[in-house]
Amino acid sequence: MKNSLKNIGLAALLLSAFLTLSWISAREKNKIKHLIQPAGWPAPVYDVEKNPITEEGFTLGRMLFYDPLLSADSTISCASCHLQQTNFTHVDHALSHGIDGKKGTRNSSVLVNLAWSKSFMWDGGINHIEVQPLAPIENPVEMNSRLSIVVAKLNASDRYRQKFRKAFGKKNTITGQQVLKALSAYLLSLQSFNAKYDRVMRSEPGYHFTPAEARGMDVFLKHCNACHTAPLFTNQGFENNGLAPDPYLNDGGRIKVTHQPSDSLLFKVPTLRNIEVSYPYMHDGRYKNLQMVLFHYSSNISNTLHLSPALQPAPDLTEGNKNDLLAFLKTLTDTSFLNQKEFGYPFEDFQ
Repeated sequence: MKNSLKNIGLAALLLSAFLTLSWISAREKNKIKHLIQPAGWPAPVYDVEKNPITEEGFTLGRMLFYDPLLSADSTISCASCHLQQTNFTHVDHALSHGIDGKKGTRNSSVLVNLAWSKSFMWDGGINHIEVQPLAPIENPVEMNSRLSIVVAKLNASDRYRQKFRKAFGKKNTITGQQVLKALSAYLLSLQSFNAKYDRVMRSEPGYHFTPAEARGMDVFLKHCNACHTAPLFTNQGFENNGLAPDPYLNDGGRIKVTHQPSDSLLFKVPTLRNIEVSYPYMHDGRYKNLQMVLFHYSSNISNTLHLSPALQPAPDLTEGNKNDLLAFLKTLTDTSFLNQKEFGYPFEDFQ
């Protein structure tokens, strides 16, 4: 185990040098300020050359993300359901809550490493990050507004008109496309790649797995990696993970988008990065802690139609396996990301 980790670390360091030079060049060319391809990661799905992430665009997007002006009655912001300290999701209720306290039908998704996402939402109903914000803005139980109304509010603000001019150049009015591009610039910048796991993989001095974490990684590679594939800890696909359907929510998952019977009860595989802090778990938030999640996978899988092949048979996990696996999952917590000030509430912009 130790030798394999050393070999991985040496390879990562060599690749890191090459990628760093490549991305410095890209930054100079495209004025990219907040998008990095870590060593050993695949190339992002998002094409940064079509919408370079500038400092001005990021700053504007951050301001919009935290501004309740985007909702119909100016009470709900994006951050209302996507809190930085909890991996940009919420932890106080199973299902998302929006305008007038209305309850949604799913747990809010985490917002992290979105430049690598091919689709968005639990059912993959959105296929591009630049239109993703439209879903909550115009959803009647989330923000209950319309993009045209948001644009009108922004155009009535001298502060926002100045911010948009800095980000997009001199134009008389703010456009809906600019709003979506600004929000995308902020969302794409929410990258997490400095957890203990990453530092061990990079062979950084002072970082190593404990015996329990090392054993947990072995358990993870055997039972979890097929769907939660490193380094993104998701395969970006859709799976039926054996959850018994909730009769009250009646959520069929991806079939609502594709109308294909084979997609019944399939949901997007979420990333496990920062999973320690992003409870409750599953698309409907039914599990309050990771112990309950592991019990589901070891003892509570429903043999529903289209159950993921990776769960046939169900993982055979002992209590020791579970404890080791929990120890490993906690190495995916990136405290620097969860506490990074530039992602937090922009007090300076709202003063």
